[in-house]
Amino acid sequence: MHIETKQLTDTRLQLDIAADADQLNDAKQEALRALQKQVKLQGFREGKAPLAMVEKSVDQNRLQSEFLEIAVNRIYIDAATKENLRPVSAPDINIQKFVPFTDLEIRAEVDVIGKIKLPDYTKIKVAKPAVKVTAEDVNKVLEDLRDRTADKKPVERAVKIGDEAVIDFVGTDEETGDPLQGGAGTAYPLLLGSNSFIPGFEDQLVGLKAGQEKTFQITFPADYGVAALQNRKVSFAVTVKLVHAMSKPKLDDEFAAKVGPFKALADLKKDIKAQLTQEKEQQSEREFENDLVAKIADKTTLAIPTALVDEELDSLERDERQNLAYRGQTWQEHLASEGVTENEHREKNRGPAEQRVKAGLMLSEIAEREKLEVTADEIDERINQLKGQYSDPQMQAELDKASNRRSIASRILTEKTLAKLKDYAQKA
Repeated sequence: MHIETKQLTDTRLQLDIAADADQLNDAKQEALRALQKQVKLQGFREGKAPLAMVEKSVDQNRLQSEFLEIAVNRIYIDAATKENLRPVSAPDINIQKFVPFTDLEIRAEVDVIGKIKLPDYTKIKVAKPAVKVTAEDVNKVLEDLRDRTADKKPVERAVKIGDEAVIDFVGTDEETGDPLQGGAGTAYPLLLGSNSFIPGFEDQLVGLKAGQEKTFQITFPADYGVAALQNRKVSFAVTVKLVHAMSKPKLDDEFAAKVGPFKALADLKKDIKAQLTQEKEQQSEREFENDLVAKIADKTTLAIPTALVDEELDSLERDERQNLAYRGQTWQEHLASEGVTENEHREKNRGPAEQRVKAGLMLSEIAEREKLEVTADEIDERINQLKGQYSDPQMQAELDKASNRRSIASRILTEKTLAKLKDYAQKA
């Protein structure tokens, strides 16, 4: 087999491939065996006629078509393997020359992952964020527990900070007059002083009694989590339905026994600190991994095929649509709340998608260099662990599918690679 390659772009390659005699003969025999099952010849059982007789009896155009399908696929795969290519899409193939069963030349164009130039990742150091749980952290959790276990008593007086106001509210965009997506609620219990709403919202309710209404304007903060709402002026119409005076329990041993299996308040505090420590350690570990991967990725050079980025964008959008559906919001409603078109939304995510693809390719390359592997036993063990979390027979069957095994294998390999990198990063 003769192969000539030409780099069309950083991520697109052209291969001119001429098949050798052995490849063509093997392809012809395979084509005849495929047709043999469909040929009936007198004196032979169906599918048992000799290949030489099959060749003479079948339509030659049909034989050539079968042959070409087999031969073209085979020589392309052989060439890609020989050239150590990593295709990311199906090739565009054109037959350049074909003399039935003796000569075949094709030209294939395909998007590939190019060479990845890694830094010396064994020398890259990243400090792991320190974990510290303060008394203030513990007290914050205790206060939240007190709020959630407080006794509620309906009162006729005006609402004040520390009370719970049960409200109906509707938000309207001041500029357009349109209802604010997700900016309405009915019989919503709001604890004044919790700072769980937009800054300034809770203060507007102070002094209102049950049955009273109020309309006021709030400007969303410049750093608000939803970009489309940042600095946005919204008018809220609020009706107070009920006012509850909240009587918080005392922080004592009796309170500890009420909220969990604790004999003393000290035991509850110890448990809260342990849980907070675990959560912060997990967060610290995630930040450590993300910072390390980002630092190595910044020093890694590779051209990313557009096809891979588009696949990642499709995946991100599928996940986002599923989350929206779970929350009862349509895709168009979401785009409207963000103030973007579908194409603008997609392009906004292109940068993060490219970073994710780059990180994945980089980690895969490192795993290969480190000769990291995942065994069948490791996959089986992980699947059994997951099965223990699900009682649904359908979900358990999903876990046994080949596609899921590949996904789990990939996940385990990534975990091993990250463990290796973290080990390097923390060595003196």
